This record gives sequence, structure tokens and C-alpha cells, in this order.
Amino acid sequence: MSNAPRYIRPPRLFLALLLALSAWAQDPRRIVEESQRRTRSGSQMYEGDLQVVDARRRVSQKRWRYRRMGSYGDSKALLRFTAPPDVKGVALLVVNHPDRASDQWMWTPAIGRDRRIALQDRSTRFFGTDFSFEDLEERDVDQFDFTLLGAETIDGALCWKIESRPRKKSQYTSSHLWIRQDNYVPARLDNFIKDEVVRRLFYRQVERIQEIWTARELDMTDLRRNSRTILRLEKVRYNVPLQEEEFTVQALRREQ
Repeated sequence: MSNAPRYIRPPRLFLALLLALSAWAQDPRRIVEESQRRTRSGSQMYEGDLQVVDARRRVSQKRWRYRRMGSYGDSKALLRFTAPPDVKGVALLVVNHPDRASDQWMWTPAIGRDRRIALQDRSTRFFGTDFSFEDLEERDVDQFDFTLLGAETIDGALCWKIESRPRKKSQYTSSHLWIRQDNYVPARLDNFIKDEVVRRLFYRQVERIQEIWTARELDMTDLRRNSRTILRLEKVRYNVPLQEEEFTVQALRREQ
């Protein structure tokens, strides 16, 4: 009589559950949704150091202070340049909406007025950086259609590669997003106009801050201009006390 262990067929319900979990893990919309969920906080603050390198390899430095409150895609953010002196006080208010493009206003102390950024101007560079105005807004998953393109390794991390196509007006025809499989942090973003990659963003120096995995360095390249902006996040804090009145056009005009 054989003492070999008998193969026991897993129950059908168990197999169905495994298949369902596998399908859920490979659903690109759910992957992006989970990535956004894991960054959820009531508020966020940081100080940013920007190094802008133009096509001639000339380097300029800028600094800004950033505050944000609300959930992803339904938040308000205010960033204000603090250096050098020629841009100090310039500020941008971004009010994100879950069902449409954000509202944006920019304050320029040199001319003493604020202006609303029109939708047709969102593709322009934000104050000498390689980020466009649109790049500084958040868009909820419901504003895109997603397709899973496979898996690739970015900077040593295995990632899902996902294509997104905007349902609302955008300067970009599509984007390719790489999301790390270990912690759901974005690793890379390629933005396309038709079939051409026009901007490429890398997320680097990932650290866990207050239980939130955070990329401390954002490296944006404008491939048409052959220029690059590296944003390094300093003094990152989450869930700090902020007030709604700090995110108004009136607050934008107050130099701080």
C-alpha cells in the first residue's frame, strides 16, 4: 500500500476566489485607484528645491513652498516660490475637481494682480520649469480609460505598465504610467501627444513618511525642449492642521 500523499483538489469556491483576486490585481483602473488611495491624507506640506537645466546645460535654482488639503482629485493646493528674488512671491492656486479639469489662478507680485489660467493655456510651462500647468493638477481615475500593457522593471523595481487616455480635455493624447508592484508608488510617467513622448517624469528616492510611501525626487524632462527640472521634496509632512481659507484667491494675494 502506497504512503504517498494523496492530491486533494481545491474546492471550486477556493479556485474561483483565486481567479477573482488575480483578475482584481490585474485590473489597471483598480491598480491606479489603489495607488491613489495609499497616498490619501487630510493634508500635506513640503518645501521644494528645483534645479532647472536648459538645453544648453545652464542650471538655475528655484525654491517653492507647497500646501495641499483634501482627497486625491478633489483637493486644493497652493504653491509659492520663495527664491530667487526675481520669482519670490509668485504663487499658484489649484482647485481640483473629481469630474472636470482643475481651476487655477496665478499671483504675480511684480504686476500686483492675479489671473485665472485658461484651459487653452494649461499646456504652457509653469514659470520657467518643465512642468506644465496641467502637470500640477490631479485627476481622478474616473477621468481616464485604462489599459494594462504588461510589466517592466524601472530602477530595479517591478512595475505594472498602464496606458491611460483622458476622457476630458487634455494636452496629452495618452500617457504610460509605471506603478511599482511592491508599494503601488508611481515610478515613471510618459506623456504622449499622438505617438510622440513629449514629457517624461521619474519618481525617485522613495521613502515611507508617516506610513505613506513618498517619492522625494521628481525628475521631469521636456523632450521637445531638451530641458529638465528636478524637484526635491524637503520637510515633508502629512495631516498637518490647515484651513479652507488658506486656499482662496484672497489668500493667494497675500505674500508670505
